[in-house]
Amino acid sequence: MEPGLQPEVKNQAGSRSPSVPDPLLQPAISGHEADKQQEAYRPDRMEWILIGPQGLRAGWSILLFAASFYFFRLIIGTIFYSTGLVDETRVDSAANVLPGTLAALLALAGTAAWISLLEGHRIRDYNLVDPRIARHLLSGLISGFAAISVLVGSLAWGGWLRFGADELSGAQSLGLAAMWGCVFLLVGLVEEGLFRCYGLFTLSRGINFWWALSAEAAICLYVLERGGNGANGVFAAAGLGLIPCLILHFRGAEGSCFWQAAWVTSTLFGVYHTRNSGENWVGILAAAAIGFVFCVSVRVTGSAWWAIGCHAAWDWAETYFYGTSDSGMAAQGHYLSTTPAGNPLWSGGSDGPEGSLLVLGVIVLLALFLVVSHGWNKLRAGDLSTDPAAG
Repeated sequence: MEPGLQPEVKNQAGSRSPSVPDPLLQPAISGHEADKQQEAYRPDRMEWILIGPQGLRAGWSILLFAASFYFFRLIIGTIFYSTGLVDETRVDSAANVLPGTLAALLALAGTAAWISLLEGHRIRDYNLVDPRIARHLLSGLISGFAAISVLVGSLAWGGWLRFGADELSGAQSLGLAAMWGCVFLLVGLVEEGLFRCYGLFTLSRGINFWWALSAEAAICLYVLERGGNGANGVFAAAGLGLIPCLILHFRGAEGSCFWQAAWVTSTLFGVYHTRNSGENWVGILAAAAIGFVFCVSVRVTGSAWWAIGCHAAWDWAETYFYGTSDSGMAAQGHYLSTTPAGNPLWSGGSDGPEGSLLVLGVIVLLALFLVVSHGWNKLRAGDLSTDPAAG
């Protein structure tokens, strides 16, 4: 409460005076503990570089999380490889992709477990708390399948995608459908866990426009130095977010730190895909754009479960059901069979439907559907995080 709004209470003489906290009702704190609380955050100490009022600063948290995830993945991947669970061949079949994806999920779980203890959180605090998990997950699954179906249908209608004979039938198709379903559910959990759960949650508590701009500049310099497939898509994503985030900053818009975090994590999501073979710049821009839509879904649903479902269903339908390339990956064992035709800017070429310019229109439609179906006003609600200046 503000001091002027505190309720008045009667003293023993019957007069009124502002209420004050009763020491008997306060938790007992020793003098030593009180001193520690007072000194936990002092801007005049060198520790302010690492520690803010909320604990470890967001930027250091992200770096620590990334390093820990890499470490856990290296350890678990080595165990899986030494036991023969992971095959070193590059065959993109469901049986070969599943163990590697499971290893990534275990690495993510291990990282999240110890980082959450360090930060004083529960794992589900990272944008996973949702009283309507089943509803949002199912809605995401339906939306993802519908969106990629619209894209594939548009490509086929325009002559940029041609259907061949069905590759599978009967029990074999059902078995592979289930196995690919497991693969892409794990993919959705891993990638959304990295970017829309921990990444978005953490950056939203400790970023403003200038930190976001610095992060975007560092990302672009990294990509410029390292290269990667479709790297120009990263630059396009960084540029497209600049003006909207700058406007939010100068307007002092409520909740702007969430959108600054969405800008950075979405660009990083595009960078994450540059390691895929067969990617083009449209596919990388599309990855960043769909990443932003997933951030919007966290905003309007309150959790990442819609994004997890949409991500899993999009990849499953693209890879298994329609048999197209998925971010450059041409998988073995799919229900339908398709081949791109014509100009790669429209067909997507080796990238798959995500490399077609048409994907950008489908992503816009998906975003509009998401916002309309879950409430436009939620986009204008107060920030989901704490004051970015305090991070």
